Amino acid sequence: MTWYTLLVLAVAAERLAELVVARRNTRWSRARGGVESGRGHYPAMVALHTALLVGCLAEARFAERPFPPVLGWAMAAVVLAAQGLRWWCVRALGPRWNTRVIVVPGLPKAAGGPYRWLNHPNYVAVAAEGIALPLVHGAWTTALVFTALNAALMAVRIRCEDGALARLPAGEARA
Repeated sequence: MTWYTLLVLAVAAERLAELVVARRNTRWSRARGGVESGRGHYPAMVALHTALLVGCLAEARFAERPFPPVLGWAMAAVVLAAQGLRWWCVRALGPRWNTRVIVVPGLPKAAGGPYRWLNHPNYVAVAAEGIALPLVHGAWTTALVFTALNAALMAVRIRCEDGALARLPAGEARA
């Protein structure tokens, strides 16, 4: 379980790094007239992502979930791939990437990186990680609960983001 704890802590550290980048990018966006939408759902998103990390460790420990080698290693690979996709999104959006929905008027819509194929690739990474990270150590209840709650939250989040983008003149910005 020690290595699993280290994996979950590494994901937590990655999330903290995201927040540092997001804070810097928030300042950049606001300095260019960026407008934030969806402040109401943001605390729920932070709480859900924190609960995922806590749930992974708590369920694996207290429910005495074993490490299932075939599933565990496959899910560890998915966790790593999700991190790669997430940071590809960060790189593709540059200073426009954020954990919040902030749209900067006048910028061209992102069309590079994974945005060539998907409208919301970062959310694919979140969904994959939310299933895979718990399953690395057999925490299937955490995987199911996170996935259900995340699906509901993403319905709100994507509607918010798409609405913010739709309010811009055609051809502008990407949240």
